[in-house]
Order: sequence, then structure tokens, then C-alpha cells
Amino acid sequence: MSTETIRRAMVATINAEPGPRELLELEYGQVWDTGQMTKDFDVLGFGAPFVVVQRKSDGQKGTLMFQHNPRFYFAFREE
Repeated sequence: MSTETIRRAMVATINAEPGPRELLELEYGQVWDTGQMTKDFDVLGFGAPFVVVQRKSDGQKGTLMFQHNPRFYFAFREE
């Protein structure tokens, strides 16, 4: 299975029942809306449901997951 196929399946699952912020926070910890995310990170690339970012505070690269609507970013993982 290609990563494209896996990512498409993940996008479908995440967006089938997008979680409210409170539930995402319980499951993944910190959650960002678009404004908060762009304040804390520089975006290096997208590959739904992932976004590759660099944290502005310390230059650490990593990934966030995101859901479409409402658009929230979550599950930061350092590279």
C-alpha cells in the first residue's frame, strides 16, 4: 500500500467525524487553530492529514496532524 493510499484513508477517517477541540485536547494534548498554528510554527509542507512544520521558538522540525472542518492541528511530533 502506498503512503498516498494510507494518507487518503486517514483523511477520510479523521474528517468523517471531526472532533471538537475539547475531545482532540483530551486525546492529543495541545490543539491549535490556524492562527495559533501559524503563530507557533512555520509551515514547510502539506500532505494531508499531515503538515510538516518548524517550531518558531526553537527551530525544532516536526509534524502536526489536522482535520478539515473545523480546522484544528494536533499531535505534534518532533522529527
